[in-house]
Amino acid sequence: MERAEAYGFSAAMSGSFLLSCLLFAAINRRQRGPYMDEAFHVPQAQAYCHGRFLQWDPMITTLPGLYLVSVGVVKPAAWLFGWTGSVVCSAGMLRFINLLFSAGNFYLLYLLLFKIHQKNKAVSGFQRVLSTLTLAMFPTLYFFTFLYYTDPGSVFFTLFAYLMCLYGNHKTSALLGFCGFMFRQTNIVWMVFCAGNVVAEKLNEAWKIQLQKKKDEKISSRKGSFSDVVRILQFLIEYLTSPKNLVAVIALTWPYIILVTMFFVFVFINGGIVVGDRSSHEACLHFPQLFYFLSFTVFFSFPHLLTPTKIRKFLLSLQKHPVQYSLIAVISLFLIWKFTYVHKYLLADNRHYTFYVWRKVFQRHELVKYLLVPVYMFAGWSFADTLRSKSIFWILMYFVCLLAATVPQKLLEFRYFILPFLIYRLNIPFPSLYRQLMELAFYIVVNAVSFYLFLNRTFQWPNSDDIQRFMW
Repeated sequence: MERAEAYGFSAAMSGSFLLSCLLFAAINRRQRGPYMDEAFHVPQAQAYCHGRFLQWDPMITTLPGLYLVSVGVVKPAAWLFGWTGSVVCSAGMLRFINLLFSAGNFYLLYLLLFKIHQKNKAVSGFQRVLSTLTLAMFPTLYFFTFLYYTDPGSVFFTLFAYLMCLYGNHKTSALLGFCGFMFRQTNIVWMVFCAGNVVAEKLNEAWKIQLQKKKDEKISSRKGSFSDVVRILQFLIEYLTSPKNLVAVIALTWPYIILVTMFFVFVFINGGIVVGDRSSHEACLHFPQLFYFLSFTVFFSFPHLLTPTKIRKFLLSLQKHPVQYSLIAVISLFLIWKFTYVHKYLLADNRHYTFYVWRKVFQRHELVKYLLVPVYMFAGWSFADTLRSKSIFWILMYFVCLLAATVPQKLLEFRYFILPFLIYRLNIPFPSLYRQLMELAFYIVVNAVSFYLFLNRTFQWPNSDDIQRFMW
């Protein structure tokens, strides 16, 4: 890191943390008691603070990683600073843990951007710092910095594991992945992603050697044609059925294999992936979740994905490949028809933005969900187009993990999109400075509106004196 970049990074991180502290204080003044899911998380953490480690709220569906880390931080701090009484594990003190995770995420995002794009000499230090600041302000994640939720810690350990994977420290990566799993069970998908990253590198090396032998460079340059797909599938089957190659892959990925094996043992003993209340978290094949994620990504990355150039390229692609796009449209319509699920929380809880998205868009008419297929197709094409710089094997591995992370979820919940979005955003080429500034300005505006609504536009339900607030 050059001196100017180091100063810029320090200024951005310090300024971001100071702003977050001021916002944290304002939120805690307005909402002193637990809110929403905090009503389960805060008492559980307080039970751990008092040494009652066998006490468990059956409504909690995640493992106790957040509470164990909280006790590990708060208890030594209380001893060091002489804190006593209810302040030790108050809601405000527990929320502060996520503020610390947020600072850690800022640093990890910078390191990941530096590592992933280190070969691109055209990227300036200012662009790296600016992109780091932008991703750290990503609205869906940034909002939960100020509440006692699992998201900031879950993102921290998963990004840390990904960073260690990129540096080849796979045992450390798997250990950090286990910590991420303790925050949220579905993070196991991103440990498979880390293992897939290693495998994708080996596959790409072998693929290049095969292309060189055949002297057929057209295969690598024309991604997407049917003949290329067949050749790649044949290559995958040949490579992964070779005992020599299989042993080499296992030797590289064994820490992740052990972690995934532990996960399956846990699922078998637990009788499912969810602990506690399973009635509201049933797994299903909810394929439209992928379409919702793509739309979510276009919305939050519109300076990169929703441009006149991309729209023109998409229309040209439609003209050149009408049969393929017609087939994709038919499959999409079928998936929406047969696999759309509406969770009871989505229809009943008017505190979440997803409630209003569903009511204002999807519930306007029965046909709306089908009429959005062209939007989904553009979103998917634009999304894939920005990943062209990655190898075909990396793209394949990422999409498999994306499907595994989104499709089984019955509830449309924007928080579930945080990690797949961040990993996608970290891996796309650096946009122009103008687009980066536009993205940052957009995130700041969205955050300002979100916090204004949360703090000032409160309401009450009939037959309840509790103050309700809008949130992601």
